[in-house]
Amino acid sequence: MSDIEIAQQANMKPIIDLVKAQYGIEAQHLDPIGHYKAKVSLEYLNSLTDQEDGKLILVTAISPTPAGEGKTTTTVGLGDALNRLKKKAIMCLREPSLGPCFGVKGGAAGGGYAQVVPMEDINLHFTGDFHAIGVAHNLLSALIDNHIHHGNDLNIDPRLIQWKRVVDMNDRALRDIVVAMGGTANGFLREDGFDIVVASEVMAILCLATSRADLKARLGRIVIGYKADRVTPVYASDLNAHGAMAAVLKEAIKPNLVQTLENNIAIIHGGPFANIAHGCNTVIATQTALKLADYVVTEAGFGADLGAEKFIDIKCRMTGIKPSAVVLVATIRALKFHGGIAKEQLNKESLAAIERGFANLERHYRNITEHYGLPCVVCINHFSFDTEAEINLLKQKCASINAQCVVSKHWAKGGAGAEDLAKTVLDIVDNREAGCTFVYDENLSLWEKIEAIATKLYGAGNVTASAKVKAQLSVWNVDYGRFPICIAKTQMSFSTDPLVKGAPSGHTVEIRDVRLANGAGFIVAIAGDIMTMPGLPKVPAAERIDIDDDGRITGLF
Repeated sequence: MSDIEIAQQANMKPIIDLVKAQYGIEAQHLDPIGHYKAKVSLEYLNSLTDQEDGKLILVTAISPTPAGEGKTTTTVGLGDALNRLKKKAIMCLREPSLGPCFGVKGGAAGGGYAQVVPMEDINLHFTGDFHAIGVAHNLLSALIDNHIHHGNDLNIDPRLIQWKRVVDMNDRALRDIVVAMGGTANGFLREDGFDIVVASEVMAILCLATSRADLKARLGRIVIGYKADRVTPVYASDLNAHGAMAAVLKEAIKPNLVQTLENNIAIIHGGPFANIAHGCNTVIATQTALKLADYVVTEAGFGADLGAEKFIDIKCRMTGIKPSAVVLVATIRALKFHGGIAKEQLNKESLAAIERGFANLERHYRNITEHYGLPCVVCINHFSFDTEAEINLLKQKCASINAQCVVSKHWAKGGAGAEDLAKTVLDIVDNREAGCTFVYDENLSLWEKIEAIATKLYGAGNVTASAKVKAQLSVWNVDYGRFPICIAKTQMSFSTDPLVKGAPSGHTVEIRDVRLANGAGFIVAIAGDIMTMPGLPKVPAAERIDIDDDGRITGLF
């Protein structure tokens, strides 16, 4: 059966009853959305402050390939397995974006028998959080143009406005546009553009905020552009926008509770992409899970060079959250792809390709253990086409770098298929204090931080940027020098070229642009040709999605 067929046959339990039975949360603290989704109140979460934190397990992966690695599937399978072993475990995931759901990637609720449900709802609108984020973002956009139209008392230079508009869809036609055409009644004519919602600074702010007050303060610190002197920043608070933006996000800031196919609780909240944003679910969700459960399994988007790096160097640095261990997900198929095998041939045995492709896994593993200072378990997410010879070779290769390696069959068997993985992870986290190291010191200059990430993690031999980019970073060093760096880069390669597989070394990383995310508290460095508004493929996934007269959705993967 397809993922959606499996999900549609799930024996879901009312979320209110399930949450009370497993975690003792009374109904008055929950805002149900239908029978199987609920938001939990911030007031209840504030009552958990004195509870001891559980152990945090971070799931990441090798560099993504069209073959798929299965981070979310592994996160769910591992969480279900921990609960099968009578451990109190919660999974923390990101919310899927409609852009990739209708584009290439499809849904993001797990797969096979390791899924979160209701799968269709989670993938399509869910609880409306992304809609609220888009509205809050575009409200600020409207207020900017309205202020200029009505006299521009703040003396905003329209040529220096940094704040674009957003939509939760892959729509390349909106990357560069002109607004206010049609005469003076429609505003001040200027160039503008759209990013996808998951790249919005409002998304990043929601995911890093720790309270409503913190949310509103961060929204007020957003720099929307500069005055005519080209130096003085204009903040969202100058436009009195942050109060209304926070009001729009009143419900979105509350974490969402759902369940797995095995009726274990998962928190799904926030959803910044890791290739163009910081790739982590909300701080509030993670902190909530750590207070409620003994073990929390969370994921960071894309490969460990992106999601895991940002999880540690941005999220952990800002909040004090510390993982106890990392699970590095890989598949035989993905390693063969990194070894040069075409996607159409990945189901055929090729030991030579695994030998070549292992370099990608090895670099990610060494980055995690050496640069992040974390113990790491390699999880082979099993596919039915994997041969014994391929699995044995990969185990041998892992042993050669002293990496623990576990074959996990959670896709086919759910939590039961991940029990060996769970036992291996428990053996680490139960005997180790939480803690990690950062890739760079916060006292380095912004450019030195970019160089540290590119050379240490990506294997780059050189990092370049135009004089304009370097000059901008030098100016920002004065007020924002302690900010961490969020590199926007292709997820498909350690380099900035998505076609370069394996573990390239000595390449050049070009920083094409830099953006200040003052409310979020980091600097975005755009590397290579990465787009903050993706496009759809020739045959979008949307073409196979349908609904029948009974309301049953098909074609959603």
